[in-house]
Amino acid sequence: MKKVFAISLPFLLLIFACESNPKYVKLSGFTQGTTYTITYAESDELNYSHEIEAILEQVDKSMSLYRDSSVINLFNASQSSMEVDSLLAQVVSLSLQISAQTNGAFDITIGPLVREWGFHMKKGEVPSSARVEELLSYTGLDKIEINGNTLTKHNPYTTIDVNAIAQGYTVDLLAQFLESKGIANYLVEVGGEVRTLGENPRGKAWQIGVDKPVDNALSGENLQVILAVSGKSLVTSGNYRKFFIKDGIRYSHTIDPATGYPVNHALLSATVIDSTATRADALATAFMVMGVDSTISWLANNPSVEAYLIFSNTDGDYSVWMSEGLSSMVVEK
Repeated sequence: MKKVFAISLPFLLLIFACESNPKYVKLSGFTQGTTYTITYAESDELNYSHEIEAILEQVDKSMSLYRDSSVINLFNASQSSMEVDSLLAQVVSLSLQISAQTNGAFDITIGPLVREWGFHMKKGEVPSSARVEELLSYTGLDKIEINGNTLTKHNPYTTIDVNAIAQGYTVDLLAQFLESKGIANYLVEVGGEVRTLGENPRGKAWQIGVDKPVDNALSGENLQVILAVSGKSLVTSGNYRKFFIKDGIRYSHTIDPATGYPVNHALLSATVIDSTATRADALATAFMVMGVDSTISWLANNPSVEAYLIFSNTDGDYSVWMSEGLSSMVVEK
């Protein structure tokens, strides 16, 4: 659910179709303004499309900003507290946890700032410093709290936008459903957020290609690296495709919640591998706010998370940093 989603994804899913045993079922469609693909091994070739569509509809009713009657829109229109559904309550709770773990780099209240900078429109605009300060006064994770299913805002102007975590959360819901059916080999992808288990149809770990940070390239056209991923989730976030230039200054769509301004650092793309897509999704967004050095420091204290960072160097070229555990996942091209 990140923003108004582009169909071009941050990486290419390399799914190899061939005859094998067990047989694989592939489902695809549209959801949350983007596409989804689900591939799973099922000896009886059972089609779970109806159940999957029901899960997607449930998430949409809860968290879509483009559905007037969604729970999130009802909360945003409220003045203080309201009971929300269990899905939104869980996503908000996880968001608050990850915000605390990243020193506020992940923040679901900055939607008004993103809109003020024009990133929901075709043409970006540079707001006045006074306007940025005004919006900062009712953004920040200290402005909301969750207690059970009761969601409270401490400023009536505060709103939430869970697009930077909800696609990953949706992937996890779909993966949990497949596992409840005893499926041990699958790949679930929604808008580029991926979770895998077991093997692909060729009997190997699922292979996922990460794009080079090229402004106008199609997804999968210029691969930086191919990673073999099994039993993990992978999410890539980048700021090289969505930006605007005003008076010779390039403004990234990644807004720093602490300042209210677009980030200005060398990190172009952050790929995160973690146990859940929810967490990987939020962390990829947070890392794009934090930048290279702060991200590497954070990862040193959180060794269960793997990351692949692409950043610009002083020579005007790209450099790469990867965590130690991720190096074993690299597939030779």
